[in-house]
Amino acid sequence: MVPLADGSDMGGSLRNPPNFCNVVGIRPSPGRVPNPPTNLGWFTLSVDGPVARNVADCAFFLSVLGGVGRGSAVWVGQPGGQFANSLAGRDFKGVRVAMFKDLGLPWEPAVRDAVKAQRNVFEALGCVVEEAEPDFKDANECFLMWRHWSVELGFGDILEANADKLNEYVHWHVQEGRKLTGPQLSRAEAKRTELYQRVRQFMEKYEFFLLPVNQVLPFNVKTHYPAEIAGVKMENYIAWMKSAYYISAVGNPAMSVPCAFSKGGLPIGLQIVGRHNDDWGVLQMGYAFEQATNVASQRPPIV
Repeated sequence: MVPLADGSDMGGSLRNPPNFCNVVGIRPSPGRVPNPPTNLGWFTLSVDGPVARNVADCAFFLSVLGGVGRGSAVWVGQPGGQFANSLAGRDFKGVRVAMFKDLGLPWEPAVRDAVKAQRNVFEALGCVVEEAEPDFKDANECFLMWRHWSVELGFGDILEANADKLNEYVHWHVQEGRKLTGPQLSRAEAKRTELYQRVRQFMEKYEFFLLPVNQVLPFNVKTHYPAEIAGVKMENYIAWMKSAYYISAVGNPAMSVPCAFSKGGLPIGLQIVGRHNDDWGVLQMGYAFEQATNVASQRPPIV
């Protein structure tokens, strides 16, 4: 086993980097990995989890991270040892899987087409695949509002004394966070609850939801963020990863698994989303897909 790293995922930090590097990462369910002492003990938008070379390593890493969390306000109450078990052997015959349409988002064609092409792999595994997606109305508003709020709490006081040392993105979040009112936050949480219920009902029909990790191919390290996608201007520095943070907003477990390379040799990852708290199912499906494709064993060329 060769674990790579553990980290925290709010908008996609356990999925975007693996997606760009042809490795595996999982955003576990909130409370799966006990959170350390924090002043936001009930906050579920950010979760900790593992990144690894392959799905089996990722699962084993999660078995270590998912320890006893009696100090965690949102711990799921299940030790992580279950994730050290073998992922092999599950029969996916008849399992209903939803393949995304477009989520109303712009996509680089290479990303969109590569993920949609994986439908044949899942059908070969025995899955019943249909093109369908939940209604993610209000996901963007809810995510951004709570991100502004949490960053203001974390950096607001620091910014007062070190404004010149913090980047423009922190400044933006803090400024927006300070504009929020109680009624705005309460209504955002009501919308987020409605969003959760819509996704829950959707996932009662489909056990897994498939979509790209984010909307673009890996971009130049000197580029701060993609300014536009398919001619659509990005309204802020994280708009290119809505396909990742829409999932964060509802809290379902989600894994990035390598699925293809672009014509230029850039990695493309598939995002597998499972039912609420079904991290094990996501890992099993990710493992079956990985074994069927063997894309994860390939290494991008070093340029």
